[in-house]
Amino acid sequence: MTATDPGRPATADPTSAGIDQVAPPEERYEGVYGPFTITATDRRDVFGYRLALLLVAITQAALLIQWRWLGPEALWFWLLPMAMGLGLALRWIHIYLRPLHRALQLFWLLGCLGLLALAIVAGPNAMAVTVATDGRWIWAIGPLFAALAGIGFKEFFCFRRPEAIGVTLLLPLALLGRLSGLLSTEACGLLLALEAALLLVLTLRKFPMPAAADVGDKSVFAYLEAQRLPPNA
Repeated sequence: MTATDPGRPATADPTSAGIDQVAPPEERYEGVYGPFTITATDRRDVFGYRLALLLVAITQAALLIQWRWLGPEALWFWLLPMAMGLGLALRWIHIYLRPLHRALQLFWLLGCLGLLALAIVAGPNAMAVTVATDGRWIWAIGPLFAALAGIGFKEFFCFRRPEAIGVTLLLPLALLGRLSGLLSTEACGLLLALEAALLLVLTLRKFPMPAAADVGDKSVFAYLEAQRLPPNA
């Protein structure tokens, strides 16, 4: 059983008239290590994760559109909600391996600090031009995009969506290609535009999915948490 298939509901009690019709009942599933429930809190977290990822996709696409058609000035207007959305997505994402989850959050934090340093040194309106002319700044802001690529990998690992592997591969290919000088600014922008389109498709396809698909098997989370506790705890 994978994170995309947490199991079939063990029970499905129909709601009666009244407040229960407003708040969906908890769904019970059979997991690898025992039964678990999908609660209203789980559903809110999943919905928040999907909205945050949608914010990232929309703002990244808007940033690239502005850069292409209006010029590179004032792109911070899109970078700020993009970084915020990515941070929220990493807050609500469900990943079995806690070290991997923490690593992605660390990448996000380092990337945000890099953006802040870039804004201070170059000025908010010259951030994009500075990165385009001095590729060394990619080292500073790159961890932010590494965190986004990590989400793409998680989505591909769990759901085998082709657009997810596109996000995972195109981001490092574009940035490392520009950093090494193998790709021109135009080629890098083209790859990022393709990645942004794939991210938008990926995000929109998630909304019809049941919340249990993004939550995964909670019995695995409970098992891994128990393994981290001292033997006599």
